[in-house]
Amino acid sequence: MAIEALAAADSALWVWTPSEDRLRVTGASRPLGLGPLAPECSGAAFAAVAMPQDRALAEALLKPQAEGTEIAVRLRMRDHPTCLWRGVWLEDGLRAAGVVALETTFAGSDRDPLTGLLDRRSFLARVGETLTRAGDYELVVADVDRLRRLNEALGHERVDRVLSALGSRLAAAFSGDDLPARIGEDEFAVLVRKGTGHVPGRLRQALEQPLRVAGFDIYPTVSIGAVTAEGGPDAPDPGELLRRVELAVEQAKSAGRGGAAAYGRALETDSLSRLALESDLRNAFVRGEIEAFYQPIVNLKTGAVAGFEALCRWRHPKRGLVPPDEFLTLTDEMGLMNELGLLMMTQAARQLAEWLKRHPMAGKLFCSVNLSVGEIERPNLVEDVARIIEETGLPRGALKLEVTEGDIMRDTASAAVVLARLKEVGASLALDDFGTGFSSLSYLARLPFDTLKIDRYFVLTMDRDEGSAKIVRSVVNLGRDLSLEVVAEGVENAGLAALLLQDNCHYGQGFGYAPALPAQEAEVYLNESLSDGAAPIRARSA
Repeated sequence: MAIEALAAADSALWVWTPSEDRLRVTGASRPLGLGPLAPECSGAAFAAVAMPQDRALAEALLKPQAEGTEIAVRLRMRDHPTCLWRGVWLEDGLRAAGVVALETTFAGSDRDPLTGLLDRRSFLARVGETLTRAGDYELVVADVDRLRRLNEALGHERVDRVLSALGSRLAAAFSGDDLPARIGEDEFAVLVRKGTGHVPGRLRQALEQPLRVAGFDIYPTVSIGAVTAEGGPDAPDPGELLRRVELAVEQAKSAGRGGAAAYGRALETDSLSRLALESDLRNAFVRGEIEAFYQPIVNLKTGAVAGFEALCRWRHPKRGLVPPDEFLTLTDEMGLMNELGLLMMTQAARQLAEWLKRHPMAGKLFCSVNLSVGEIERPNLVEDVARIIEETGLPRGALKLEVTEGDIMRDTASAAVVLARLKEVGASLALDDFGTGFSSLSYLARLPFDTLKIDRYFVLTMDRDEGSAKIVRSVVNLGRDLSLEVVAEGVENAGLAALLLQDNCHYGQGFGYAPALPAQEAEVYLNESLSDGAAPIRARSA
C-alpha cells in the first residue's frame, strides 16, 4: 500500500549506501526520470542521468555527511521536470535515506505562507545548491525597521498585509536564477550572481516604496547587510554565510534607520568583543564591579546639597569605567535590568544611611534611584523596597524612586496600585523627564508623586529658546499647584540656576554643580558644601 501511494503521488523512497555504491529507489521512479536506474544503481550512473549543469548537485547529494545532516536538493534528470530530493544521513554517515518527488508535489511546503517566498530552511538549502556552481555571488539581507512599533500601532493582521506586500515587491524585483526569500519575521534575503547591478540598491528600491494598508500610509525603511561568496568546491557553508551577513545587518542597524553595511573581518572582532563583554558583565554582578555614583541635587534657594541621584557605573578590571550607554543596553538585552535595579537601590540606601549618621547637619538628605523600564511591574518590588528601608533604617521619604511616564502609561491603574504601596512602605516618588512623554494631567493628579523632574533639554535651552523657558515655567507652576517639588536637570552654569530660581524651581541638578561622583568623592563634595554653606556652581558652561 505504501509503494502504491508513493507511485500515485509521483514520489519515491530512496536509500543511498556509499560503502556499497548502491542507490535503491522504490516507488514512482519513471515519472521522476529514474526509470533506467530502478530498482538500484551506482552513484556514477545516478550522476550521469542528471542534467549536465546539475551533476555537481547530484554528486554533492551522494557525498557522505555527519549523522543527522539533512538533505534538500533540487535536481533535473534528463528530459524530466525538476525533482526535490529530501532526506537525512543516518548511522554516522553510513547511509542516507529520504523521499524524492516532483517539485510540484512539494509546492508550497518550502514556502513562507505569508509571502509565498522561500522560507529560511528552504532558502539555505537552495543557497547550498547554488554555491556548488562556480562563480561569484552576493547574499543581501534586509531587516524591516521598527516592525515592533508597526505591530503596536496597526496590529498583527495589518502588519501581515504589509509584509505580504513587501514579499510581492521582492519577488517582482528579483526573478530568474535569483533566490528571494523571507528568512525571519522582519527579514528578507536574496542571493544573486554578481554582476547583475547594485543588489542592495535594488532591494532597497523594492522594499522602501510607500504603501497604503487599511487606510494607513506606510513608509517602510530597511537596514541592509551584504556579503559576497565564491561558489565551487570551496564555497562557504550557507549557514555560515548567513551568519556573516547577519553581522553586517546588525552593524547597519546600529547606524539608525535605513543603514547599510557590508561584511568584513572587523565585524567578527566586534562580535567577539561583544561576547566577551557579555561574559564580563555577568561576572561583574558577582565580583561587585557595578557601583553607584552620586550626582548632587541642590536646593536652588539656599544653595545647600539636598540629596543625590544614584547612577550606575561599571568599573571593569581592564577597561576601567565602561560608559553607561555601552553596557545598559546590553544589560537590558541580557535580562539583567531587574537585578541591576535591586543592586542600585541596596547600594544607594546603605550609602545614604551612612551619610545621615556621619553628617547630621545635612538635614533631610535624600537619594534618588531610577526604576528601569518595566521594573515597576516586577514581582516583589514593594517587598524589596520595604526590606531595604527597614534594614538601613532610613527615614520615610529618604529613598526616592524615579519612574518614567512611559512606565505609567502602559497600565495606569496597575501602576497606581504599586506606587501607592511603595509610598506606604516609606519610599518617596518622582516622575522623571516630565514633559517629554504623554504628560497627562489626569494621571498626574491621581498618582502619589512627591516630585517632578524637568528633562534636561528644556533646562539647557531655556536661556535661548522661549519655548523651552515657557515649558520650564509651566512645569514649575504645575508642580507648585499640585504641592509637588520640582527638580530641574541640566543645570550647566550659574546663569541657568538663576533663571530657575527666578521661576521658583525648588532644586537643580547638573554638571554646573558636579557630575556623578564615586561615593567617597560625593561625600567630600557634601562636606565642602556644608562647610562653605552652599554648593559651588560654575559661572558658565565649559
